[in-house]
Amino acid sequence: MKRGRKTNEANSSSSGETTEKESKRHKVIKDEKTIVTQSPDWANLLQDIILQVFQYLPLLDRAHASQVCRSWNQVFHMPDLWRCFEFELNQPATSYLRATHPELIKQIIKRHSNHLQYVSFKVVDSSKESAEAACDILSQLVNCSLKTLGLISTARPSFMDLPKSHFISALTVVFVNSKSLSSLKIDDTPVDDPSLKVLVANNSDTLKLLKMSSCPHVSPAGILCVADQCHGLRELALNYHLLSDELLLALSSEKHVRLEHLRIDVVSENPGQTQFHTIQKSSWDAFIKHSPKVNLVMYFFLYEEEFDPFFRYEIPVTHLYFGRSVSKDVLGRVGMTCPRLVELVVCANGLRPLDEELIRIAERCKYLSAVGLGECEVSCSAFVEFVKMCGGRLSQLSIMEEVLIPDQKYSLEQIHWEVSKHLGRVWFPDMMPTW
Repeated sequence: MKRGRKTNEANSSSSGETTEKESKRHKVIKDEKTIVTQSPDWANLLQDIILQVFQYLPLLDRAHASQVCRSWNQVFHMPDLWRCFEFELNQPATSYLRATHPELIKQIIKRHSNHLQYVSFKVVDSSKESAEAACDILSQLVNCSLKTLGLISTARPSFMDLPKSHFISALTVVFVNSKSLSSLKIDDTPVDDPSLKVLVANNSDTLKLLKMSSCPHVSPAGILCVADQCHGLRELALNYHLLSDELLLALSSEKHVRLEHLRIDVVSENPGQTQFHTIQKSSWDAFIKHSPKVNLVMYFFLYEEEFDPFFRYEIPVTHLYFGRSVSKDVLGRVGMTCPRLVELVVCANGLRPLDEELIRIAERCKYLSAVGLGECEVSCSAFVEFVKMCGGRLSQLSIMEEVLIPDQKYSLEQIHWEVSKHLGRVWFPDMMPTW
């Protein structure tokens, strides 16, 4: 009886422990399920995290997200979110791309104009109305202190269609009120000398970058005024007609910082109607002596008969791009006069092989590291010799397959292996798309 009672008690105790364990186990599973199915509290996310996310969202998505809760709406109006902004402008009838909504533009100007610091206007069509809209916005930025301003026309330059006085008036508002502009990109606009004087008068101590290619109303005297007063200027882009000996000497003065980047566009729209002046070698020498590490980038869009003033003596160009057909004679002069050349791109040449010219460039241009050839002709043997002379310093080599002419020494199949051997990496010529 005692043994039976003990057995029953033991069974009862064991059963109780089992029940308790099962109960605990179910409780744990229940708790785990509760944890898994519990929804995150998005409203209590740190505002710094929400701010980082909002900065990657398009404006319309950002506006929709601001309606989720009060915390997100507070982030939507934080000044840090509005320091950098790009206005995209187009007319629905002429473009399928989405523009910044007019109502959102009004809200930005009303509530955040004083927060804007890095602003660009991207006109994605060629309509005069879009350019006018950009000027209207500019004229309302009276309470802002911009550090960067960019006016970008991705289609035909639409700002040039505006009345000059209307554009200048809007731009002057920014020049006068900003006081701290460091970067200004106003390519293909009707900016003029008087407006540049306003820019200098209010931002001479802070301006570091100025891009103003294709600005026909600016004279060499106007850009010289900028160089004389803006001693902190480090990057400059302009058309060749604005380049002068006086400008290079001003950029070489002791007061001026060392220029890091100078881009010059040499453009001719009508063959034979544009006269190109010559820059003295002594001016280039003074410029390089003052800024020995400057990148001098030159884009040539000329007709063959217009190259006569260029490459007659040594020029310190580092990056050279020929956008139209260029003759063998000019490329031969490049090899003789451009010892600092780092990059060379030739879009077209004609039907005469460039064997001698490439060999000469390889011999004289000891810093050459990037080459691109389009509608040209080079024998496979000469090309292999060119690569062999340049060696592994050719970090970029973009050659269309149609450029390479097979000869007795190399076929197109063999040149891949031979060039790869001298480069120290696998190389193939570029293929023309067949679609």
